[in-house]
Amino acid sequence: MTQVVSQGPQLDSNGLRQALRIAGGCTIGFAISKLMNWPNGIFFTVYPMLLLGMVPTLSRGVINQFIASAAFSAFVVLVIQGLFSHLPVVMTLLVFGIFCFLFHKMSRGSAFLFGALGVVSLSIQLHFSSYVDQGSSIYPLILSNGLAILLTVIIAAIMHGVFPDVTARPSRVMPAKPKESIRHEVLLCASVATLSFVVFQVLDLQDSISAQAASVLILFSLCWKAAGMAGWQRAIGTLIGCNAALLSQLFLYNHSDFLLFPVAILWILSFVFARFHLLGGGIPGIGFGVLTTFGILFGQSLGPGQDLIYSALYRFSSVSVAIILSLCAVYVMHHLLNRFSATRHHTFD
Repeated sequence: MTQVVSQGPQLDSNGLRQALRIAGGCTIGFAISKLMNWPNGIFFTVYPMLLLGMVPTLSRGVINQFIASAAFSAFVVLVIQGLFSHLPVVMTLLVFGIFCFLFHKMSRGSAFLFGALGVVSLSIQLHFSSYVDQGSSIYPLILSNGLAILLTVIIAAIMHGVFPDVTARPSRVMPAKPKESIRHEVLLCASVATLSFVVFQVLDLQDSISAQAASVLILFSLCWKAAGMAGWQRAIGTLIGCNAALLSQLFLYNHSDFLLFPVAILWILSFVFARFHLLGGGIPGIGFGVLTTFGILFGQSLGPGQDLIYSALYRFSSVSVAIILSLCAVYVMHHLLNRFSATRHHTFD
């Protein structure tokens, strides 16, 4: 009598190579930013994760969207902060309009990557730039973001050259949506993203970039029913990522100034959780939440004389609160917009 032994899910050849690309890409970006002592290491660590983790193939269209998102975000931040920082009401209305434009690109699907990266990049830069005082300048932030975008494209091209796919991947076909659903998703997501921006400015939460980013990332699902699951997965991913960062700090002890140690740990963690991310279908879920969590912690909080303990503990508590409040706002906006036929979502019960 034959005995069937069940096995867990396994990566195919393409999935294994994509996991290697994600781990190698974010590690190279992190190492270069630390070696060159560039500010805002979060860009150099997380952007390769986004590009290599969200998009399995690299094409001219993908590269164009990625670079265009950087140029668009830089232009918007320079205009808003330079001309309207003393007019908070006007600034808020402009931010809402820009978020509507970016989420419309995501909802239509034709330029989803441009919209998604634009939302993340714009949120982070607006958060950082709002705390620039008279003794500092916004230009280092803009330049580091642009440099990170260009470096990420180069790193992605190298990773695809070193670890190419074995077989051709089927192209993704975006499902058609009714206009009412597109209006619903744009207004819902833009409203919640703008509310997040306003709250983090009013409460002066300068050190809560992780929570602010998490409140935006859960909007990638674009609707309430998917956002609830996305928020839960994001919270679990944040918890696992923070614990992974704490475990990393135990191994690093007080040797974080020796770059080889954090680089090796980052590559191991990235590969392990990139595999978990791809086993889940390669869509933003728990695995992707873990990746971006310790990517932010490594890129922003780890350096000579720094440790991850306080940052990891503070990040989980702040992210949990941000996700809960954001989901409450999504729920309210979802039911409010469904009261009108012009903005009723196709998932309406």
